[in-house]
Amino acid sequence: MSQDPKSFRDQISTVTDDGKKRKWIYAKIIKGKLYAYRSALSYFFLVLLLAAPFLRLNGEQLILLNVLERKFVFFGLVFWPQDFYLFVLALLTFIVFVVLFTVVFGRVFCGWVCPQTIFMEMVFRKIEQWIEGDHLKQKKLDEGPLTTEKFLKKTAKHFIFLAISFAIANIFLAYLIGSDTLRKIIVEPVTQHLSGFISIWLFTFVFYLVFSRMRELVCTVICPYGRLQGVLLDNQSIIVAYDYLRGEPRGKRAKAEPKVTGDCIDCKLCVQVCPTGIDIRNGTQMECINCTACIDACDMVMEKINRPLRLIGFKSEDEVKHGKPFQLSKRIYGYSAVLLVLAGTLGYLLLSRSAVKTTILRASGTLYQMRDNDHTVSNLYNAELVNKTKGDLKFSIRPDLPEAKIQYIDQTNELKYGKTAKLTFFIILPQKEIKKYKTEIGFKLISGGKVIDHFETTFIAPPNE
Repeated sequence: MSQDPKSFRDQISTVTDDGKKRKWIYAKIIKGKLYAYRSALSYFFLVLLLAAPFLRLNGEQLILLNVLERKFVFFGLVFWPQDFYLFVLALLTFIVFVVLFTVVFGRVFCGWVCPQTIFMEMVFRKIEQWIEGDHLKQKKLDEGPLTTEKFLKKTAKHFIFLAISFAIANIFLAYLIGSDTLRKIIVEPVTQHLSGFISIWLFTFVFYLVFSRMRELVCTVICPYGRLQGVLLDNQSIIVAYDYLRGEPRGKRAKAEPKVTGDCIDCKLCVQVCPTGIDIRNGTQMECINCTACIDACDMVMEKINRPLRLIGFKSEDEVKHGKPFQLSKRIYGYSAVLLVLAGTLGYLLLSRSAVKTTILRASGTLYQMRDNDHTVSNLYNAELVNKTKGDLKFSIRPDLPEAKIQYIDQTNELKYGKTAKLTFFIILPQKEIKKYKTEIGFKLISGGKVIDHFETTFIAPPNE
């Protein structure tokens, strides 16, 4: 049943009018041109999503979001805790990109790229149709009594759903802890990885609940992105829209009859194929995920009655109402400028990022020490080095000033991959070389005969008079 045009904005489409019961959606699958394009894109993302934790680039997992160890990897680029500012900047850049994309194209991301939609429409719903039949047979099966056939079909469906959810949970965990750690959890005794074992089954039941019961509620109730549409969309945004000027008034008509109504014949096929149960003819709605199923359905009907296609299509409100083509607005220019600045800054910081991050600080509670025996002055420093390269390093530190010397208290010349090394040392300068109270001193970090980092600090001592 389609939405009531008078009250569709007062309640979500999957709840009864009294708000006490959920209306289960039996979405009809129509395989039109847009469905074929969406399927191809979905399968590409499915392969990428499933393979990414097990592919290697530059010796690293293709994508890793290890929050526990604060290590993030994106297509060979490794980000450690010291690079957190880069991660935040990258996240801001992505958010601005999504905002800009939404302003122009609406919620296309949800219908074409979102993993929730891809798994639901291209995996779980197809399995459901394969086992239980089309949308009419599914509804009849649910409303009918419990028979042996119903029991076997439901058991098989939910068993497969649970198995796929288990696989997804393992993949999801591989993104969080790494595929190598996941492999240990699988092959080694459960007692050695109890927390990992519990996490796998916890995620399994969460994904099973999402795809077997919650389904479109994730998009219409839980996900906050849909609510952003009310703020981001305007009359120029290109969205899945119904051309009401051309379609109204609705009415049944035969192919050979003269046209006395609008092009919409009120077949309600656009409602039957909608995975969130809305009637697109009522106007733009938060629940619409721009999956374009209604476009394919409507085009098939228009083709049969010899009317132009795209009664429902990618259109803006201004295009439908006034026939105005899409134009770049001030908001789009503004978001584009912000995105360009963020992306440029991020790119510069990534290109200029050093392979080893060195932090040097003067030891707390100390100023300088006069060494009268050899007429020198020393300052005590603590240094911390972080290895962001792809292997272990042998290193040495060399001051830029040739007269400066380093006397180590706590020394190491090896830096393990992904680890830190802490050094404590004196910087010693002859008193006669000191011309002012604060002297800037630079240092080169050398490994394999190459300078891999350069850092500076301030040397404090009374000037030589």
